[in-house]
Amino acid sequence: MTVKTARTPQSRAATHPRIALVNPRPVDLGARLRDLRKARHWTLAEAANRTDLARSTLSKIENRQMSPTFDVLQKIATGFGLDVATLLASPGPSPPLARRSITRQGQGTPYVMPNYDHEFLCTELAHRKFTPIRTRVRARSFTDFSGWIRHPGEDYVLVLEGAVEFYSEFYEPVRLAAGDCVHYDSAMGHAFISVSQKDALLLWVSAA
Repeated sequence: MTVKTARTPQSRAATHPRIALVNPRPVDLGARLRDLRKARHWTLAEAANRTDLARSTLSKIENRQMSPTFDVLQKIATGFGLDVATLLASPGPSPPLARRSITRQGQGTPYVMPNYDHEFLCTELAHRKFTPIRTRVRARSFTDFSGWIRHPGEDYVLVLEGAVEFYSEFYEPVRLAAGDCVHYDSAMGHAFISVSQKDALLLWVSAA
């Protein structure tokens, strides 16, 4: 009798050419933006016109002199015909046509902002209709923000851990605890601050 030995995920990855176990690294957004622009044979002026951003802003991003806010990322992605997750994804082999993506705990694409630590999930799926993000909220006061955050589309936010206070342009602030959620027009000014002892953790789904 022949005894078959079960393969571990690692052994399957070693023998199957389409399975790869990798540790994602933060994307070099400046280089990524420059490569995307040059692939389209756009000047900075043309890219600025298509993204509705100042030429100097794009130049600073390309030269790693500034870290764009989420609404700026949205404008860049829209101007280049991408979604934000695809914009932040490191170039690699073309994915298969089947629409499935898995992100293991802690293996999303990180993007650090002044008040939020974003982890973009399932980034290898291009041209998606929404962008899932795991977000750690470090802000403790609305004054930590330089102004309202706003971008086209709609957002859905579910509190996974801790508690937040949700500020929005046309409503009074509201407190949300773990398990609470909010769906809102993201063109309306908005911001989240953590009101728990530890940083709050959110599942943030953005549809532009």
